[in-house]
This record gives sequence, structure tokens and C-alpha cells, in this order.
Amino acid sequence: MDEGVDTSYTKFHREVAIDDSPYNLVVPPENQLYVGWTEPGEWFKLTVNVARAGMYTMELLYTSNRGGTISLDLDGKKLTGPLEIASTKNDADPVAWRQWHHWNVMKELAAVSLPKGKHVLTISILSNGNMNLAYFDFMPGTKRAK
Repeated sequence: MDEGVDTSYTKFHREVAIDDSPYNLVVPPENQLYVGWTEPGEWFKLTVNVARAGMYTMELLYTSNRGGTISLDLDGKKLTGPLEIASTKNDADPVAWRQWHHWNVMKELAAVSLPKGKHVLTISILSNGNMNLAYFDFMPGTKRAK
């Protein structure tokens, strides 16, 4: 209750490359905001406005030093079970602290049913932490069942 959400943004064009390093699996948008320094037990809420009710496939722009699990609730009700977040660690990177900045997109993270209208999405960090979560994309239709 007495702790704010840790946020930052992607940093480019520095003397030592940070979020524009060659160890990214995808290049994030420049100045992209993200929630970072996550730990198990932490959670944050986002307001979402769903234009059309239906099934959606979720993708996530993220980094993860050691993998972990998250879950999502919608309006206080379970939306997903635990979702495995793959590690983006790359032992070839000579800059140790940059392990927290290897960006990737998890495609087909989950298939979810969303009702039309404004809702509150709660993202909970279940295990490991050390993730930076930039954004979720919700595409109409399903590519895999969850």
C-alpha cells in the first residue's frame, strides 16, 4: 500500500547501449514507458477500453533476467492462470547489468475473452520478478487456446 509502481523508459543513443543493444530480440520503441524492478507479490492496475467484446490473443513487450510467471485479472476476476514469461538473458552480453534490458515480444501469451467497455486489468507478479513489462497488445481472434 505504501509503495509506488517502479517505472522507467527505454533509453537509446547512450555511450554504452542500453535498450538499443545488439542483444535485443526485438527493438523496443524509443522512450517507451515500462513497469520495472518487479518482485513476486507485486501487482499493478491498468484501465483498458475494449471496443468490441470477443476473444483476443495477447502479446507482451518485455524483458526478463530469469523468467517468471504473471497472471491477469479483469475487474477483480481471474482472466488468466499463471503465464510463463521466458527469460531474455543472454550470457554473450559482456555488460552484466544489461541483462535487464534484452527486449522481446512474447507472441500468443494467452487467449482471453474480453467484454466491451472500460475495465480494470490487474497484472500480478507471481514468481521470480526482475521483469520489465512495457505493454500488452490484444489482437482480435485466437491463435491458441488457453
